[in-house]
Amino acid sequence: MGAYKTKALTKEQYTQIIETIKGGFLGIKPNKQVATILVLESNLGIRVSDVVNLTLNSIVKDGNRYRLDIIEIKTQKKRTFTVPIEIYNYIKQYCIDNDIKSNSKIFKITTRQVQSILKSAVEYLGYKDISTHSFRKFYATNIYINNNYDIMLVKELLQHASVETTQKYIGIGTEQLEKAIQNNLNLL
Repeated sequence: MGAYKTKALTKEQYTQIIETIKGGFLGIKPNKQVATILVLESNLGIRVSDVVNLTLNSIVKDGNRYRLDIIEIKTQKKRTFTVPIEIYNYIKQYCIDNDIKSNSKIFKITTRQVQSILKSAVEYLGYKDISTHSFRKFYATNIYINNNYDIMLVKELLQHASVETTQKYIGIGTEQLEKAIQNNLNLL
């Protein structure tokens, strides 16, 4: 499924998918590891391939904040964005609970395995056009909406080369354009 064929999740879908994977379903065992990977993808905006390769040392204390310090697998671009303290603590607690050393990979699973478990959960829930990339799109869409529809901010955070890519990516489509035109009427 290509990046533009998948859609961003709604908050309800996000919650249902995470809870379903955590709890297990139809012969699929509960999987906190996959749920955690998807939570991180939707809170850091990085691709699942980058999440599965994280170590606790990938997050560096920088003064009074934490920042991600990785090279993205797909683009080979350096990513050094801030990691909210809540997300750092979430990751750290996961590492403590699972006896993972700070220089070891946090997750012992492949991207394909994550995709497979997610696919089963999505089918179980009856959703369409949702893949691991939907969690990155969920992040992007929420950043866009919660920051005054600042497309340049989203472009920067996703490290896209062009605004056009970001617009396609977060699905700024006909409905939003029509609404914007309608909301801009200035009749006397």
